[in-house]
Amino acid sequence: MRSLVYFVAVSADGFIAEGDGSFDRFPVEGPHIDALVAEHPETLPGFVRDALGLRGSGRFDTVLEGRATHKVGLDAGVADAYPHLRHLVFSSSLADEAVADGIELVRGDALARVRELKAEPGGDLWLCGGGRLASALLPEIDELLLKVNPVLFGTGIPLFAEPTDARLELTASRPFTSGVVWNSYRALR
Repeated sequence: MRSLVYFVAVSADGFIAEGDGSFDRFPVEGPHIDALVAEHPETLPGFVRDALGLRGSGRFDTVLEGRATHKVGLDAGVADAYPHLRHLVFSSSLADEAVADGIELVRGDALARVRELKAEPGGDLWLCGGGRLASALLPEIDELLLKVNPVLFGTGIPLFAEPTDARLELTASRPFTSGVVWNSYRALR
């Protein structure tokens, strides 16, 4: 069975973006970026992959994102940031025309849709954001891969929009000289 993996950058105080949705204070240079390119090239937007001449796939063959996360790309003029992956956007308010051809817009039960996806053959599912969708999908999240950045936001968009008492087991921690630490957690059920 496929795993649902919440693989996301986060500030040291637990925010995936600042209050206005920006996340430009996360460092975009350093050995953690080299590791991302080498180990998870499928998580890079299509235009970045093209610029770097990257081909092929990795662990993930499907990307899931909420409306606000998808809107980041739309606001930058990118209709489909991940054309190399099966792409689903979860939103009850996003207009159909705001979703590019090839992207599946999920308006109904997010949890039921993810359970269907997990039962299909294929690679793992990558939840790239945001906090509201992560809260809705928490019962199906198998792993968290957090790219913890050496910045504090104080306020902003939290990793999970709703309080939770979920328990995790740390399975790996990988520090980089850039100050970024990748922490891997397995969900305990």
